[in-house]
Amino acid sequence: MDSPFLFASAIGLCIAALVVVVMVVLKPRNGSIPMERRRLGTVPDGSAVGRVSQSTVQFVDTALGRSGGPFNRDVLYNAGVKQAPADFTVMVAIGTVIAGVVGAFLINIFIGILLALATPFIAKVVLVFKTEKRRAKFEAQLTDTIQMLIGGLRVGHSIMRSLEAAAQESQAPTSEELSRIVNETRIGKDPRQAIEDCADRMDSEDFRWIGQAIQINREVGGDLAEVLEQVAGTIRERSEIKGHVRSLSAEGKMSAYILMALPVGVGLILTLMNPGYMKVFAQHPVGIALMVVAALLFAVGGFWMSRTVKIKF
Repeated sequence: MDSPFLFASAIGLCIAALVVVVMVVLKPRNGSIPMERRRLGTVPDGSAVGRVSQSTVQFVDTALGRSGGPFNRDVLYNAGVKQAPADFTVMVAIGTVIAGVVGAFLINIFIGILLALATPFIAKVVLVFKTEKRRAKFEAQLTDTIQMLIGGLRVGHSIMRSLEAAAQESQAPTSEELSRIVNETRIGKDPRQAIEDCADRMDSEDFRWIGQAIQINREVGGDLAEVLEQVAGTIRERSEIKGHVRSLSAEGKMSAYILMALPVGVGLILTLMNPGYMKVFAQHPVGIALMVVAALLFAVGGFWMSRTVKIKF
C-alpha cells in the first residue's frame, strides 16, 4: 500500500474483527429461550456462519438492553420493518464497515470515514421515509375503514367486534394497527388509550377523532354509527382539501427534487467524463473542505425547500 496510515488502519480493522469474533464465539450462552421453541417450524442453522451470526445478534441484543438503541422496536414497527432491533443494528453495522472499507480503498481514508459515519444516518433517513409512507397509506385507507366500522355497527356488532372485522378485511397497515388495538384491549388495556396510542403512532388527527367519537358514545350513549357517518363526511372533505393542496404544491416539490438532484448529477457526470478533474475534491485538503461545506449547504437547502413545499393544516 502507498500510505502507511491506510495499511495500519487495515491491520487495526482486521485485529478488531478477530477480537469481536473471538468474544462472540467464546461468550457464554445465556438462558434465553431458543428460536425453535419461540417459533414453531423454525429450523436452527447449525453451520459455523449461522452460529456466529446468532451469537453476534445475541451479543448486540444484550448490549442494547431494553431501550433497543436508536433503532428500537417502536421505530422499526412504525416503519413497517419486521426485524428485531439487534438484527437491524447488526445489519447497519455491517453496512457501515463495508461502506468505510470500500470508500477507503477506492478513494481515500477520509472519504471512507465519511461514508462510514453517513451510513447510520442514511439508515435513519430510510426508516423515516418508510414511516411517513406507511402513515400516508393508513390515512388513505381511513375512509374505507370507517365505512367498515359503520357497517359492522349497523348489523349489531360491538365496536371491538367491528374493529376486529375491519382488521380482517383491511390491508396493511390498517389491518396491523386495528389488530393491535383489539389485542391490547383483550389483555386489559383501556380501548380509548389503545386508540389514542394508534393515532399517535400514525400521527393521524382523523383517527383521533374516531377515538373521541367512540369515547363520547361510551359515556353518553346514542347511535355510534350515525356519529361515525358524520365523522366520515368531515374526513372526506378534509381529504378533498388535502388533494387540492397537494396539486397546488406539486410544482414546488418537483422544482425542489430537480434542484436537489442537479448538483449530484453534474458531479457524477464530471466524474465519469474527467475523473482527474474531480479527484482534487477527494485528495486535496481544500477540495475536501469544500466538499464538506457543500454537503452542509446541500442539507440546509434541502431542509429549507422541504419546509417550504410541505403545508400543514
